[in-house]
Amino acid sequence: MKTILLCVLLSLVWLTGLADPLKPLYENNFEKAEVGKLPEELLVLGGEFAVRSEGTNKFLELPGAPLDSFGVQFGPAEKEDVAASAKIFGTMKGRRAPTFGVGLGGVSGWKLQVSPGKKAIELLKDQDVKASKDFEWKAGTWTQLRLQIRKLKDGAWRVQGKAWAQGASEPKEWLVVFEETEAPMAGKASVLGSPFSGTPIYFDDLLVERATAK
Repeated sequence: MKTILLCVLLSLVWLTGLADPLKPLYENNFEKAEVGKLPEELLVLGGEFAVRSEGTNKFLELPGAPLDSFGVQFGPAEKEDVAASAKIFGTMKGRRAPTFGVGLGGVSGWKLQVSPGKKAIELLKDQDVKASKDFEWKAGTWTQLRLQIRKLKDGAWRVQGKAWAQGASEPKEWLVVFEETEAPMAGKASVLGSPFSGTPIYFDDLLVERATAK
């Protein structure tokens, strides 16, 4: 009887461990957050971020002024085999548009940035553009972004990013890819915004999870 009970317990432990990789490392849709406040677990890199609501939806807002670059970090500090995603909303004012994105690896890490002024989506390491592809941003709609870093083998990593409008199908292929030979730095994920249009930028559905195999 004791042997059977021990086997059952070991099986439960094994199944629990098996499920762990599927569990997000961090997620926040702000539905439980207090409006007008910033959730305590978020680390502000600059900007007056606060939770706002519109109808039944809550999100994180970056005001439209001042016109500079700002960000918020979230989740655990990770180095590789990790993915960050978020959906981001912005609008144009005249011919001016915001830039925005998600990041991995802390302040000087990797960033996936939508640059409407260039009609492009860019993959940056710190401030250096490593890959770029044409991208038609739709103002006044939510845009989903996903960035991941995978270790392929010793001395080789693949950084991948994609973006798509809410309501559209997620692209099967990554839009921007860079083959890296320098080990990434451990750091938190982030969302980033530059409100060059002078209008607020909204962030929602922050997520950090293990990278996918492709």
